[in-house]
Amino acid sequence: MAHPKDQRAVQSIEVGGRLLLALAAHPAPMTLKDLAAAAALPASRAHPYLVSFGRLGLIEQDAVTARYALGPAALQMGLACLHQADPLKAAVPVAEALAAAIDQTIAIAVWANFGPTIVRVIEGSQPLHVNMRAGTVMSILGTATGKAFAAVLPAQKLEQAMAGPADDPRRASRAAIVAFRRELKAVVAEVRSHGIARAHGRPIPGINAFSAPAFDHEGDAALVITALGHEDGFAAEWDSPLADAVRQAAAEISRRLGYRG
Repeated sequence: MAHPKDQRAVQSIEVGGRLLLALAAHPAPMTLKDLAAAAALPASRAHPYLVSFGRLGLIEQDAVTARYALGPAALQMGLACLHQADPLKAAVPVAEALAAAIDQTIAIAVWANFGPTIVRVIEGSQPLHVNMRAGTVMSILGTATGKAFAAVLPAQKLEQAMAGPADDPRRASRAAIVAFRRELKAVVAEVRSHGIARAHGRPIPGINAFSAPAFDHEGDAALVITALGHEDGFAAEWDSPLADAVRQAAAEISRRLGYRG
């Protein structure tokens, strides 16, 4: 299949699209002059596009100020896109690109009934031989994946997953829950300080990992992306290129899901 950049395109649509993207990126209605400048177009060339977009309901012009803003049709398109957004579908291409770029194993996890649950694993060139596959439930505070969720989910949801069902005889004791709360505070502070969670030789000796959460358009945690590898080829410093790559991957997934935080 040809790369999108190599396929035949309609230049006028791309030119007009720059005007819509400029409006979407601006927090307030714009004058024709400013809008044209943002789209790198002369005002005389931008105006016919705006007339057509107005007829389609994609933009609207204020009758008093003459400023332009996105219209109701653009809103409906945006809402439809958000409704159709699939976090895993958005994350997999980013995870695959990350795996290829850093040549480490990449995992995607979502929050399920029992806590952080792996839904996809993309192996690097060096197999890790760790017991992690789709369906594996990760420790909340004992893994980088769990810590990344812990930093962004409500404490009550975390405690419920940690304690287990109310009718389970193995349910965590009161003392265990108190200890969990104490450790949780430290984990949340660490992750928020660095913008990423880390596992350094724990819980698997010799394996390091970085994890970061991705958010949906409402600002809720949609999933966590994790990179992990052998400690001799996986630098665990907070400011390492690996850590930055995971942060950037999580940010890209969030962008694809409509997050604008």
